[in-house]
Amino acid sequence: MTEPCDGPGAGEGQGRDQRDVPRFMLGCEDDEQDMGQMETGMKSEMYREEEMEDDEDESPPERQIVVGICAMMKKSKSKPMTQILERLCKFDYINVVIFPEEVILEEPVEKWPLCDCLISFHSKGFPLDKAVEYAKLRNPLLINDLNMQYYIQDRREVYRILREEGIDLPRYAVLNRDPDNPEECNLVEGEDHVEVNGEVFPKPFVEKPVCAEDHNVYIYYPTSAGGGSQRLFRKIGSRSSVYSPESSVRKTGSYIYEEFMPTDGTDVKVYTVGPDYAHAEARKSPALDGKVERDSEGKEIRYPVMLTSMEKLVARKVCLAFKQTVCGFDLLRANGHSFVCDVNGFSFVKNSMKYYDDCAKVLGNMVMRELAPQFHIPWSIPMEAEDIPIVPTTSGTMMELRCVIAIIRHGDRTPKQKMKMEVRHPLFFELFDKYGGYKSGKLKLKKPKQLQEVLDIARLLLVELGQHTDCEIEEKKSKLEQLKTVLEMESSLNDTQYGHFSGINRKVQLTYLRNGQPKASSEEEDSKKDGPSLLLVLKWGGELTPAGRVQAEELGRAFRCMYPGGQAGNRRSLGCESPIDFGDYAGFPGCGLLRLHSTYRHDLKIYASDEGRVQMTAAAFAKGLLALEGELTPILVQMVKSANMNGLLDSDSDSLTDCQQKVKARLHEIMQKDQELTQDDYQKLAPTGSPSLVNSMKVIENPVKTCDKVYGLIQSLTSQIRKRLEDPKSADLQLYHSETLELMLQRWSKLERDFRTKNGRYDISKIPDIYDCIKYDSQHNASLGLEDTLELFRLSRALADIVIPQEYGISKAEKLDIAQAYCVPLMKKIQLDLQRTHEDEAVNKLHPLYSRGVMSPGRHVRTRLYFTSESHVHSLLSIFRYGGLLDEEKDWQWKQAMDYLSAVSELNYMTQIVIMLYEDNDKEPSSEERFHVELHFSPGVKGCEDEENVPLGYGFRPASSENQDKKPNQGSLEDLSQDQVDQALPVSEPINIQRRSPMIRNRKTGSMEVLSETSPTQSSKGSTSHRLFPSCSRQSPEIKPASGLGFEGCSMVPSIYPLETLHNSLSLKQVDEFLNNVCESSSEAHAKTMKALSSLFDSQSQTSLYSPQQPLSSSGSETSLRPPSQPLWHGSIPSSAVSSAGPSSPITESSGLNFSFSE
Repeated sequence: MTEPCDGPGAGEGQGRDQRDVPRFMLGCEDDEQDMGQMETGMKSEMYREEEMEDDEDESPPERQIVVGICAMMKKSKSKPMTQILERLCKFDYINVVIFPEEVILEEPVEKWPLCDCLISFHSKGFPLDKAVEYAKLRNPLLINDLNMQYYIQDRREVYRILREEGIDLPRYAVLNRDPDNPEECNLVEGEDHVEVNGEVFPKPFVEKPVCAEDHNVYIYYPTSAGGGSQRLFRKIGSRSSVYSPESSVRKTGSYIYEEFMPTDGTDVKVYTVGPDYAHAEARKSPALDGKVERDSEGKEIRYPVMLTSMEKLVARKVCLAFKQTVCGFDLLRANGHSFVCDVNGFSFVKNSMKYYDDCAKVLGNMVMRELAPQFHIPWSIPMEAEDIPIVPTTSGTMMELRCVIAIIRHGDRTPKQKMKMEVRHPLFFELFDKYGGYKSGKLKLKKPKQLQEVLDIARLLLVELGQHTDCEIEEKKSKLEQLKTVLEMESSLNDTQYGHFSGINRKVQLTYLRNGQPKASSEEEDSKKDGPSLLLVLKWGGELTPAGRVQAEELGRAFRCMYPGGQAGNRRSLGCESPIDFGDYAGFPGCGLLRLHSTYRHDLKIYASDEGRVQMTAAAFAKGLLALEGELTPILVQMVKSANMNGLLDSDSDSLTDCQQKVKARLHEIMQKDQELTQDDYQKLAPTGSPSLVNSMKVIENPVKTCDKVYGLIQSLTSQIRKRLEDPKSADLQLYHSETLELMLQRWSKLERDFRTKNGRYDISKIPDIYDCIKYDSQHNASLGLEDTLELFRLSRALADIVIPQEYGISKAEKLDIAQAYCVPLMKKIQLDLQRTHEDEAVNKLHPLYSRGVMSPGRHVRTRLYFTSESHVHSLLSIFRYGGLLDEEKDWQWKQAMDYLSAVSELNYMTQIVIMLYEDNDKEPSSEERFHVELHFSPGVKGCEDEENVPLGYGFRPASSENQDKKPNQGSLEDLSQDQVDQALPVSEPINIQRRSPMIRNRKTGSMEVLSETSPTQSSKGSTSHRLFPSCSRQSPEIKPASGLGFEGCSMVPSIYPLETLHNSLSLKQVDEFLNNVCESSSEAHAKTMKALSSLFDSQSQTSLYSPQQPLSSSGSETSLRPPSQPLWHGSIPSSAVSSAGPSSPITESSGLNFSFSE
């Protein structure tokens, strides 16, 4: 008997409304097998006819294509199989029939259910012979060839086929033993090697049984490493191998002996679905320690992996050679090469919703392509609209997206804190010497072991101080105590995240002072000692908060929509739980990018500076962008490159340039005035006349009086916190991110001490810290209900809005000078990213010979994401604003952009500068108009009080009206977030966030804005702008309240401003020349570049830098492809090729995308 699982019952019709109901059928019910095949056929035919009769509104559907699943029950009922089949049933003409295990094992093949397409594969206990017989009898379309599955069961055959295909294997030899006389064989065993058929394998080597079903693989270690062997087996609980002292090889059975490959402790598992799709993930190698790493839900931890172009080629070859559409195999990455060490045949990825979508889509299209014609089903191959990244540009032509470059500031963090002390104790000098501090006169200590040494010295000195009061220790007791407290403090908070002492959120810097530190005030003169000392600076805090993670992940998710195929939100019917409604998943936002990514046409690299918060932001963003799952650490390890080797994203903030010192001094002088700011001061402080500065100066009026007020407010705040501490009720109150009231008091009383110096003047450099702390507390600890915090926020913000941007230069010339000191390496890297997009290169493309069937195979989109801190974002923006990219007088659009930027007062967390490069294939390759550059910007997260004075930009990618009819709703993601409001949070760690704001979306009707004029390049019919993210503007007609926010706690995640377009019709030549000029005009640039270059030569041999003809190794570093004429300074950045889709998030998450891009 066939029984539809949840199919529409008889008489219901199968209209559009039924589409997302899976139509599974089971071949036979368990207790009625004997009724056999006849009934099955009849029943399903009947079922179809009844359906047809009731289908009055549609023409009768053609005969359904039946896909049979013939495998052991454990496999056919597994979670991945169920998930994929549910999606496969979304194809209108496909029905799925699962053959029951009893039928497979006990019935003759004549009685098996009928099917048009067969998915059948061997696993333990499966009668492969019968399946082969059935395939001969019924001749269905085979997804995985059956005869080849005999070969896959024998490792010797697998290796033979791989070798014939020219795929790299480890060096191996086969030892065949006759079971009757096992002694007679070609094996000579030595203490540290074996000789098989005359080939010598020194230890470590691997011994694999020839039968692929036997997982008892042994690795033998050399005596120098302690000897013995590691015995691998199928995972049992949390173990996949054990160590054994046994050093001699097995004496019975046939084996393959092969050399051991030194990987970095991870195995790469690749899963193909047809020759053009592969998903790869890494897991900890079972040989490492045999302990299976499991995440908080008990699943084996897998890391997302990018495959190189050579590896993609291997995936294609394996899939075709073994004739297995769905095929899993293992890669070992060692010594810059990739070797295949095992082919497993049919296997699915576990727990990746994205893979389930892709797999069903690829299989469904394959079945339809092969069978639709003979069934007379009107089905055309859906040309993947999103496969070639084509978008309408502002001038109405269609162009292809080639490159996206984004520079992004890190997310919300805890306040940064630092303490300085001069130290002279010999123990500190010994430490300084031990880690090579004398080479440069500076030393950074971040590693847990190093910090432990500093802590030990501090404890020792405090003990000595306790014993003798008059001893020679000059380090001030209070400072030593603070040093000790801080180093002991956070290690307990973050056990779960980083283990003890993670270097990720504190560091000690030591600087050598030849004559000691110049003393600040006269009363210290007498205590001043001569001779050298060390300045110890301790920095702590500044970690990414849970809110910061959420911001980064949501921005990553929203960022997908920048890619073509990402905005198709409007085709989606709401409430359906799967994006592959209507047999195609272009319906959910951002899938264009994900698809680009898994079909190898997305060349993505993510760089981050070496600060923990920046790296974690990058990892969280990658998680959202690529729909990955699980913890951030594995993502960080595999996907994010540290780019601190040449000042690319890091700045040594302590070594300020001369220009910056002068600017700071001038700033301090103006801000020390105890009188109302005069016109002259306005001239001095804001020569650029920027409205955001002028407004803040109006709020301040008299700098010293304002500082007095701020100081008074801080005193009031600390006394309120002290009162709270005395109150037993709030003594053990937990604040946001595990801070205590005591720590909060320490934070504020330190600011109180430092802000007002002994002579009554104010230390202006503390203003950013005060603003930082009050911004943090008014957002995360508002529940304390402290008085006057808003006034303190308002005043310190006004001061900070002057001090922070002006520290990067007051006049245009200074701004440019300081910006160049920070940014030249990054500018050069951006220039290369843009140039190299249109130079042909082999890094991440499919080999042209193998890319038939992939539209526009040679094309891919390059994405480069740079995560960094405030200084780089300020500097980069200064370069674009003041470096002479365009003339405001002549370019109307640029003038508007400049007005908008000067009205932006703060570059908050998650500020983005985005550069997009398009190619117009209709233009001559040499024409200036062929490549088209757009510049976009967002000031990041919204502040607490931002609603009133938000500068309004002109929308994202304002497009000319010609396209309106083509894509009326290009950018609005209106329908995306009606349901499943909040599944975007990782469940792995409890996050107390009351998320109010991201959920409230205001939009302009149709999310369009009308521009009053048109820019010269646009058509003159009057243009409207399409917004990418639900638009944020004050006169929004409608506000959607969010429902079901189950987060208590004292914090909310502020939403992020949508991107605004600064300019959308630059030519690549213009941008390139501009970058050239900026980089050349920087006098320091040369020195920095030379320094970077010399560091490269230390890290990489010259040959690879200068030989563009070099054959590409499989890891293909970017350098080897660069023509020698280009600057080579970034050559040591390793290239990671495109991921074949990391593990990805549950569907609900993608479908309920919470874009928090609105007010």
